[in-house]
Amino acid sequence: MISFTPTDEQQMLIETVRRYATQNVRPAAHDADEGGAFPAEVLQTGWELGILPGNIPEALGGFGETHSALTGALAYEELGYGDLSLALHLMTPALVAIPLVLDGTDAQREELLPLFLGETPPPVTAALIEPRIHFAPDDLKTTATREDGDYLLNGQKVYVPLAQGAQWILVYAWNPDAGQVDGFLVRGDAPGLTVGPREKSMGVRALPTYPLALDNVRVDAAYRLGGERGIDFARIQAHSRVALAALGVGVMRGALEYAIDYAKQRVQFGQPIATKQAIAFMLADCAIEIDAARLMVWEAAWKLDQGQDATKESYLARQYVDQAAVMVTDSAVQTLGGYGYIREYPVERWLRNARGLATFYGMAIV
Repeated sequence: MISFTPTDEQQMLIETVRRYATQNVRPAAHDADEGGAFPAEVLQTGWELGILPGNIPEALGGFGETHSALTGALAYEELGYGDLSLALHLMTPALVAIPLVLDGTDAQREELLPLFLGETPPPVTAALIEPRIHFAPDDLKTTATREDGDYLLNGQKVYVPLAQGAQWILVYAWNPDAGQVDGFLVRGDAPGLTVGPREKSMGVRALPTYPLALDNVRVDAAYRLGGERGIDFARIQAHSRVALAALGVGVMRGALEYAIDYAKQRVQFGQPIATKQAIAFMLADCAIEIDAARLMVWEAAWKLDQGQDATKESYLARQYVDQAAVMVTDSAVQTLGGYGYIREYPVERWLRNARGLATFYGMAIV
């Protein structure tokens, strides 16, 4: 039987990240969205919580007993509750660290994992999404072809978080020789690698993302993630879907709590609007969606931690959250009426952010 009762350590993590999200992130989120960046001190405080180092096993130099997708999902929900842009920014280093934990060779781990155990977040990121309609991560057009023992990478990427100034970029590409998607650890200053101007997006406006062009970027075979065996891309995708779904649950939860508080305080015709059936039933439906989504996330994460194939569960959780997050945040906007459309109120930001969840392939991982 599956038990989702948090351990003492997990409960402590939940409470710690929740305090950070409530006291540090939320007060800064509006100005960060307007200005395009979170204050450095807010990001540094988040890094000092040790979420990522605590999810790297001690056997690999980290601070955790073992890597746990469920523990990561619990923390990510609280980060999403604070702000989606902040969560994606803060956990960008995990886009490289967790694949190293899952599939890296001993030499790759020994060289790179120490980067994630320092006092400040390392300048690393990952590139998966490509600028195509109907993009599918299993059908990448970016290629990695063998030449003289190395790999030549060619293609284009978009929505690469924190790419400007990154020292390492984990680039996913189709490897025709192996017949699979592989990951390649590319130095940020590699010849042929070009980072374009910052993208302007509808949501997550406090997260700097960039397009990336690769023109015969040469990568030593030693930096093919996983070495000769490559990676288990399906498993990495499952971990990523769980992370994004957990963030979405946090966004939904924050929007619903705000809408409920507003509905209890907003009085019309002598009564709080929370007493009106149209509002009460809508918010009740939102609560149902959140609980259902959370259980789907936890089930998928639990299966990953058991070493089982969670492809189906993670896919269903991600698809469910992608739709439910838009429904819940839009309901929050409706609850506020005309105020919901004003940028001084956070619900419109949550709706814009939630609308992007379906696009953010590979931008979070637990």
